[in-house]
Amino acid sequence: MADTAPPLPREKRRKRVEEPAPPADRAPVAARRLTLGQRIKRDRVMLLLTLPGLLYFVVFHYVPLLGYVVAFQDYQPYLGYMHSVWVGFANFSAAFAEPAFWSATFNTLEIALVQLVFFFPVPVALALLLNSIASDRIRRFVQSVVYLPHFIGWVIIVSIFQQILGGAGVLPNVLGGLGLPRYDMMSDPDAFPWLLTLQVAWKDAGWGTIIILAALLNIDRQQYEAAAIDGAGPRRRLWHVTLPGIAPVLILLLILNLGQILSVGFEQILLQRDAVGPDAGEVLDTYVYYHGIKDNDWGVAAAVGLVKAVIGTALVLGANKLAHRLGHEGVYRGADR
Repeated sequence: MADTAPPLPREKRRKRVEEPAPPADRAPVAARRLTLGQRIKRDRVMLLLTLPGLLYFVVFHYVPLLGYVVAFQDYQPYLGYMHSVWVGFANFSAAFAEPAFWSATFNTLEIALVQLVFFFPVPVALALLLNSIASDRIRRFVQSVVYLPHFIGWVIIVSIFQQILGGAGVLPNVLGGLGLPRYDMMSDPDAFPWLLTLQVAWKDAGWGTIIILAALLNIDRQQYEAAAIDGAGPRRRLWHVTLPGIAPVLILLLILNLGQILSVGFEQILLQRDAVGPDAGEVLDTYVYYHGIKDNDWGVAAAVGLVKAVIGTALVLGANKLAHRLGHEGVYRGADR
């Protein structure tokens, strides 16, 4: 028979029960506010993991911002930033006085508007179609197929389209064989915005689809079950459950796209600019390239780049504020939220 400990005397039991509680003003250790050094020590592994990404943004995105000082100088490379002559807003006035600048701005906005209206819904529709496929194997296969073009360079993509839509490509030959007029889409200035949008959709639709699919997986399945019990069909479940569920992600992507509305793809357009001519193929990115690199007009090129950055920032801030007013999160929390 196992030994049992003798019961405590009544006085000791009463003393243990009546032990005073710790002072109320003494916060638990876990709830105490940690100092900056303690937080760095606690999260040192995560901070080390984020260090390469942080260095990338500092070196390639924040440090180059100092170069915008060239926009206010008659910059000469052999003199450098410190000794070049300051000219104030003369570079901005010179850019705004050029018809080529306004032509490039119009082309940029036209291409951006076409891509925003006709390309932005493509990843959403593709994600909804993939999400409706019952077989996981087929869904993963299709998702991989549409995602792979994202890793193909623009040189190869333009070459592929040239072989299909160019003057000696497949489509003109088929049209000619049918007795129809041969059509070279690659050199048609009027079709240039649509050609760029088609190329972007083929290349980047899979990238956006992954983001939308991740948002679809976060929707509570019980909402679909409750909607089905209430008699909602597939269309009503789409409008009242699916789209509201992914609305925050769509708004986030839309705001980020607005910030890049004046950057419509430098490499893609530069490769095809000569085929359609500068009147249709000149955008702000190529305008900056030809003025800054080709013509050595560094001040005007930097001024146009600064205008692009200011407009993009204003669009992001304005769209984010509008999202807050409509009750959505946006890109970041406002100060009053």
